[in-house]
Amino acid sequence: MASEKILKEKQAVIDEIKEKVEAATSIVLFDYRGLTDAEIKELRSKLKESGSYYKVFKNTLMNRAFNDLSIDLGDALTGPSALLLGTDQVAPIKTLTEFAKDHPALELKVGIIDGEIADKAKLKEYASLPSREQLLTMLAGGMIGIARDLSICLDLYSKQLEEK
Repeated sequence: MASEKILKEKQAVIDEIKEKVEAATSIVLFDYRGLTDAEIKELRSKLKESGSYYKVFKNTLMNRAFNDLSIDLGDALTGPSALLLGTDQVAPIKTLTEFAKDHPALELKVGIIDGEIADKAKLKEYASLPSREQLLTMLAGGMIGIARDLSICLDLYSKQLEEK
C-alpha cells in the first residue's frame, strides 16, 4: 500500500485538477504523442496567446478528479492525454484545431464547454465558429444596416409629406 505522504501528494494533484476544471470554461483532452519539443513549445506559445494553457497529468488522477466532479468522459482517458484549460469557450479549441491541421500527430479526444461534454464532431463545430470579435463585427454591421434602412425610409416619408 502507498504511504500516507504519497497519498497526500496524489490527493493534492486531484484537488488541483478539480480546481482548474471548475475555473475553466473550456476544457479539451488531447493526445500529444508524436510532437517534438519544438512543436510543443510552439503549441504552448499559441495557447498562451489565446488565454489558455495545457498540462499533462496522470490519467488515473484525472479520472478521479473528473469522477469527483461527476463528469463521465468515457474512454477519453486512455493513452497519454494532455488537459487544455481556457477561459474563452471557443478560442482555445480554434487554436488547438489550427495547430492540429499542421501537426497531424496531435489528436483531439473530448472537450467540456460550459459544463457540456463535446465529442470530436462537436469540437470541430466549435472550431468553425467565428471569433467573438468577428461576431461583434457582424452584429454591429447588421445594426448599422437597420439604422441606415430606417433613415432612408424616414427621408422618403418626409419627402412624400413635403409633396402633399
